[in-house]
Amino acid sequence: MKYTVEMSYKLNELLERTYDAEKGFKQAADKVDNKTIKQFFLDSHNQRENFGKELKAEIMSFGEQPEDSGSTKGSIHRSWINFKSVFSSNNEEAMLEEVHRGEKEAIETYNDILQDKDFVLPPTTESLLMKHRNAIRNTLETANIFETAVS
Repeated sequence: MKYTVEMSYKLNELLERTYDAEKGFKQAADKVDNKTIKQFFLDSHNQRENFGKELKAEIMSFGEQPEDSGSTKGSIHRSWINFKSVFSSNNEEAMLEEVHRGEKEAIETYNDILQDKDFVLPPTTESLLMKHRNAIRNTLETANIFETAVS
C-alpha cells in the first residue's frame, strides 16, 4: 500500500496534537490540588506520551519523518489554561472544562482521518488510530464525571 504525502501530513498533525495534549495534561496536573483529579491528569499525560511514541513509530515504519514538537495552537491553549487558572475560583473545574474542549477536538481530528475517503489507511494505522480515539473518548467521559462532581 502506498503511503501518501497527505497521510504523512495528517498523521504528523495528529502527532503534534498529541504532544500538545501531553503538555496540557501535565500543566493541568500542576495547577490542581485535588489528588484524584491530579492523578487523572498525570495518567492522561502518560497515555498521550505513549500515543506519541506509537504514532512516531507508525510514521517511521513508512519511511517518513515524524514531527518533534507541538503546535503553536497548543502553546496558545496552554497559555489560556494558565490565564484561566489564575482567575478561576475553582481550578479543578476550569482545567476539566479545558480538557473537555481539547478531548472533543481530538476525537474530531481522529474521526476526520479515519473517515477520510480520499485515501485508505493501512490496517495497522487504522487500528492504532481507533485505539487512540476510543481511549480519548474514555478520558472525555471521565473528565465529564469529574467536572460534574466539582461544579
